[in-house]
Amino acid sequence: MTYLLRRMAIGQTHSQPFGGEVLWSSQLLSLIGEFPYTLSALPQVLEDQWSSDEFAPYRNEFPPEYREDPKAFLSHVEDLTRNDVKIAYLKNLQGYLWLTAYRTGAVQAPIYPDVITALKLWTSKGFKVYIYSSGSVLAQKLFFEYTDNSEQPNLRPFLSGHFDTVNAGLKTLEESYKVIIRETGYTAEEWVFLTDNVKEVEAATAAGMYARIVVREGNVPVSEGDARKYGGVVTDFAEDEGLKSVLGL
Repeated sequence: MTYLLRRMAIGQTHSQPFGGEVLWSSQLLSLIGEFPYTLSALPQVLEDQWSSDEFAPYRNEFPPEYREDPKAFLSHVEDLTRNDVKIAYLKNLQGYLWLTAYRTGAVQAPIYPDVITALKLWTSKGFKVYIYSSGSVLAQKLFFEYTDNSEQPNLRPFLSGHFDTVNAGLKTLEESYKVIIRETGYTAEEWVFLTDNVKEVEAATAAGMYARIVVREGNVPVSEGDARKYGGVVTDFAEDEGLKSVLGL
């Protein structure tokens, strides 16, 4: 997972954006990685909706050789998912399947409590929050609209925008962060980037952003050297003193 923030000098106005590939908790990552919802739901969807007008736009985005036969379509999706291929038409299909799951209540997005606290604090101070994820923009919007937060399930009002591998690029590439910088109109120095992926920290830093490493339960361990290089690790968005200092809170 990755997160972006923007540095703020003492006395500066609270106009900075916060962005990032956000807050997909380890529970959801486990669900996606070990038992992909896409694969479990797709056979029934293909049986019920293969020829429907609603499903047609997603089917027709696939290469021609997979559009005519549901079995070939399913096999292709299984291959793409198994090999973790990042491609737009698969992401769009996944977004459609997640939409169905969220709307029926079959799935709720798990959110860390400190994330909710931090989102409320940051936005109350005028910070803008952006999401940058390998999941499609549609999937991101669904995730934050249908969370397991009983007090306020829909967290989308706290978000100002979304980026994915289609409209920004791969998260391990320096150019992707430059795209985000250009699209939002802020300078590189105004951003802080948080991630549990060291390669993404390196890419964001190369683009001129300030970057920190986030550690959550179930994440790949971070070496002491990498932790020191990037100012320690963040384990709690709301209570981390380093973040408070950087943001002037």
